[in-house]
Amino acid sequence: MKKIAHLLLGRFSIVAVSIILQFLWLVMVMYQFSYQFTYANLAIRTIAIIVVLVIVNRWTNPANKLSWTFIILLSPVLGLLLYMIFGRSSLTKKTQERMDSVNREVSACLYQTPEIKEQLAREDLSVYRQSRYINDWAGFPLYHNTSTKYYSCGEEMFPDMLADLEKAEHFIFLEYFIVDQGVMFDRIVEVLEQKSKEGVDVRLIYDDIGCINTLPPKYYKVLQAKGIKCAAFNPFRPIMSVVMNNRDHRKIFVVDGKVGFTGGINLADEYINVASRFGYWKDTGIRLAGEAVWSMTVMFLEMWNYINHSSEDYKQFMPQVYQKEPFEGDGFVQPYGDTPLDHETVGENIYLNIINHAERYVYIFTPYLIIDNEMLVSLCNAAKRGVDVRIVTPGIPDKKMIFLLTQSHYEPLLKCGVKIYQYTPGFIHAKSFLCDDKIGTVGSINLDYRSLFLHFECGVFMYKTKALMQLKEDCMDTFAASEEMTLEFCRGQNVFIRIFQGMMRLFAPLL
Repeated sequence: MKKIAHLLLGRFSIVAVSIILQFLWLVMVMYQFSYQFTYANLAIRTIAIIVVLVIVNRWTNPANKLSWTFIILLSPVLGLLLYMIFGRSSLTKKTQERMDSVNREVSACLYQTPEIKEQLAREDLSVYRQSRYINDWAGFPLYHNTSTKYYSCGEEMFPDMLADLEKAEHFIFLEYFIVDQGVMFDRIVEVLEQKSKEGVDVRLIYDDIGCINTLPPKYYKVLQAKGIKCAAFNPFRPIMSVVMNNRDHRKIFVVDGKVGFTGGINLADEYINVASRFGYWKDTGIRLAGEAVWSMTVMFLEMWNYINHSSEDYKQFMPQVYQKEPFEGDGFVQPYGDTPLDHETVGENIYLNIINHAERYVYIFTPYLIIDNEMLVSLCNAAKRGVDVRIVTPGIPDKKMIFLLTQSHYEPLLKCGVKIYQYTPGFIHAKSFLCDDKIGTVGSINLDYRSLFLHFECGVFMYKTKALMQLKEDCMDTFAASEEMTLEFCRGQNVFIRIFQGMMRLFAPLL
């Protein structure tokens, strides 16, 4: 009963009902207006056609165009309202100017050392070109003096996170999509509060939508009272808003600019399997120690200064300021961020580059497999040319409708020779790519439209690092613990489920 009461009376339910009522009222008013006045009806339909032409002529994802075109032409009133709220990743002029100002500060701080770039070009020209894309189009440089450690689950990573927090002397930066009070986060808060008392600059960003069912309203004030500087990204308000569509899905953990963690692991008990929601919760993470942490530091500060309308000297947080001895390295490392505001799909393009240049194998972990035609064709073509393409998705879903949509993409991939596994022990939340024993990425980016096109995301691109071989070992263990899917499974599903999946694919870019 407590869970039901929390669901019905929680902040999410109240705000969601408020927004739905606003939306229904607007739909009703527009329908009444259009039917009572012939010219108004004609004007709305004309606007719908113009909007569709604008959408079709934009350099955006074709699947997204198809979905919006179908909805707007099917029901102009409903379609136009939905598009105005959910269809655009644009900011007000004032907000865009603030973001541009922050971006200029960031760009000045990220410099590519020519020697490192040239060294990678000599070792592997193909990988160099992939790295160059990240530097030229995302703005994040390649590093060499950085050591890496891969984690196959949250309970492996958590002790190292605590150990590094307790060693902090200068600053701690945390940026997470989900934060939930419990064993994991409460222990972290204890350390953060103590470090703040010691004079360490402690800052935390959480996404307000991501935490809408886990934290009370304005929870940042609770942490601020403990001496922890805290800010909520894009607070959820009971009004319809375009910017509500873009969320901060990043996972960034930085200590003293020398150590950084990222991956799929949020600050909640299911991620360390203290709480069980969907069987065993499998996730992956990566620890960086060295110069590459600078890019993660800058990513955090960019978001912090954007949220707080502030500006500061970024260079005071450089790792070289606090590290007198040279860092050790075990390969080439390139942390990167992705933003929905520049219309450059960095996360997807990095994945596509890995798949398209694979020679022997590509292993993929993803909780959702909701892909556009470009990704589908790349995966299929890789398998057709003899590359061993394997994808692991959950065995126990966190969202049943999304799980059905994920399964709807199995058949065309299986036909082309892609191997798909469902992780039998439970839910896999990992977002990892590994290719040919030499390149890979671990980060926060799912294979779905929201991660690839709408959210702020991050990841780490690696070449010949220790973490990649640790990831390969985890891949083999995970395949062994999973069930391989077959065409017979896909074709044996209930006919009504298959019809529903077909309808869901049409609206997949909007989910």
